[in-house]
Amino acid sequence: MAPTEQQRKASRTKELSGSKKVPNARVQRYLKSTESKLKEDGKNTLLLKGIKASEAMSRVLQELRALQAPRVKLLNKKNQIVPFEDQQSLEFLSTKNDCALFAVASHNKKRPNNLVIGRTFDHQVLDMAELGILRFKSSLRDYGGQVFKKRIGTKPLLMFQGDLWQQYSTIDYPNLQNLLTDFYRGQVVDKILATGIDHMIVFTIAPAQGTVLIHQRTYHIQLKKNPKDLSSKVPVPLLQPCGPDFDFVLRRTMWADSDLAKAARRQPAELRKKKTEKNKNKTTTIFGETMGRLHLEKQNVEKMGGRKNKALRRAEKAAADQESMAVESELDREKEEMGREFQREFGFAEQD
Repeated sequence: MAPTEQQRKASRTKELSGSKKVPNARVQRYLKSTESKLKEDGKNTLLLKGIKASEAMSRVLQELRALQAPRVKLLNKKNQIVPFEDQQSLEFLSTKNDCALFAVASHNKKRPNNLVIGRTFDHQVLDMAELGILRFKSSLRDYGGQVFKKRIGTKPLLMFQGDLWQQYSTIDYPNLQNLLTDFYRGQVVDKILATGIDHMIVFTIAPAQGTVLIHQRTYHIQLKKNPKDLSSKVPVPLLQPCGPDFDFVLRRTMWADSDLAKAARRQPAELRKKKTEKNKNKTTTIFGETMGRLHLEKQNVEKMGGRKNKALRRAEKAAADQESMAVESELDREKEEMGREFQREFGFAEQD
């Protein structure tokens, strides 16, 4: 069982005070894995049951596990957890199982078919939203079991339809949209292939009979060849309902205050995009390669020193001696010619 945050702090205090030995390699590896990283991994989801859970809500958790595999963990036992009254047990289980997202299914007379989804930050509950399931359509029972099954590692395409998602007069539905996006999106990646998106989740919000109803529909994306243009290589997506489908209403909510939300969205300085000055001598080709042009002064390569071996130094010394002897002989010859010209002109030889 993984230690809690208080147990880790107490263990660290004893270690620094010298009253406890340094933990073994296994404990050190675990403590290192729980430390904060510059670029965190994808969020895991914890699915668990409350004090009472009906069979329908158990199937809801199984459908959520199939949608979020492999980064999900389902606990089959019931737990004495009431999220909106006490979050201590929920925070303990999420920390123990290393899950930043959670979903608690429960059923009682006051709130039937209840599903609480939320997320944590720094081992504390950040946001929670209580959803009342009014209609549920299973992908296995209601679709005959012959439908598409999500492939592990693929990502969903999320679509939100309705004006209430963007109306900030009440923060419930914009915050719920943000929470649902974080709950279903999986691991954050920079690029993805078209074949890496094989299912689509559509959230449609609309008022109905004095309340606001939210419809969640899941579709399988099939990439087919364009029948209108057979020469085109761009596939045409076709949607096929595959479930699970939900109709739910928003009940109670608990959103983080502005300071905590700001701290949760803060990014390390190393990951922030720095403003780069525009370089006039830098261009990018059609293949994405960066080409730069450097302007340098003319260099005299002949006078540049370098490492030379002994044979090369001897050859250069012999060439230099031969050149100096040739220069001296040329000077002597010119001196003799000048002496003869002086004697012809003045009739006597020039004295040194």
